[in-house]
Amino acid sequence: MDRNLALNLARVTEAAALGAAKYMGRGDKNEADQAAVDGMRRMFDTLNVDGVVVIGEGEMDEAPMLYIGERIGKASEGSPKLDIAVDPLDGTNAVAKGLPNAISVVATAPRGCLLNAPDMYMDKIAVGPRAKGVVNLDAPVKENLINVAKALNKSISDLTVTMLERERHEGIIRECRELGVRIKLFKDGDVGAAIATCFEDRGVDILLGIGGAPEGVIAAAALKCLGGEFQGKLVPYTEEEAERCKKMGVDTDKVLLLDDLVKGNEVLFAATGISDGDLLKGVRYFGDYTARTHSVVMRSETGTIRFIEAIHRLDKKPDYAK
Repeated sequence: MDRNLALNLARVTEAAALGAAKYMGRGDKNEADQAAVDGMRRMFDTLNVDGVVVIGEGEMDEAPMLYIGERIGKASEGSPKLDIAVDPLDGTNAVAKGLPNAISVVATAPRGCLLNAPDMYMDKIAVGPRAKGVVNLDAPVKENLINVAKALNKSISDLTVTMLERERHEGIIRECRELGVRIKLFKDGDVGAAIATCFEDRGVDILLGIGGAPEGVIAAAALKCLGGEFQGKLVPYTEEEAERCKKMGVDTDKVLLLDDLVKGNEVLFAATGISDGDLLKGVRYFGDYTARTHSVVMRSETGTIRFIEAIHRLDKKPDYAK
């Protein structure tokens, strides 16, 4: 896959982040999300790719742009045929309330390589490269935590587990506290938290708990680039969701491994911070119509990870100066 495409994907997430960040703390998550979608769409329209959205803003009748099954990119003869997973704004509530860890993310892989995950919940576990191979989503929480601590050569009291702050995680939190593990809860957006497990200086060792299935596939794409491990299991809460999984041929009793979620080794991933988080700094606005973004770009084929700080002249980008 063309390595220059990875840098172009950073431009896509930068555009989404610049749009959404204008709405930081203004209480309107829908406006922030729409601004992110609009920015991402404009930039995708400039890329020479034949893309199909496999994870997007919803079904065709639920989203005006970037819906599942939509064709995107400025395709021409010879354009790469890609599966595209997008989350223009992972952390809508975080932006609306001015909270941390909101990011814009995109992942791509050759056609047919990304799981078309239904929009439901997924039980997840994510760890970095040093703990790869020692976790099992079907194993007890205590067993996984002890195994990760051993792999990282840490005492159990020095291990940090992160998860969404939700009532459904009270049992996991109780088990972690009984074991003496450090806990870091976050309000919204678990893609960035999963990625942070792969960077030792980010202060988290393992992600546990239930979050969105589409976000799970996007996180899996990033961890494939980073050499970490991600496992997921779909959690249907209604008969309708269970029936949808059956029609898609997805076994809800099966633990989906990294290669089930993201096939092959030609994965590209890009993310840009919207608000400050464990992985990326948020958008900064300065005088004279300038803004600074902080992004990360990854390629699974080479294992290259680039952090990019960009300064944008918004007066030369009329769409962002509104």
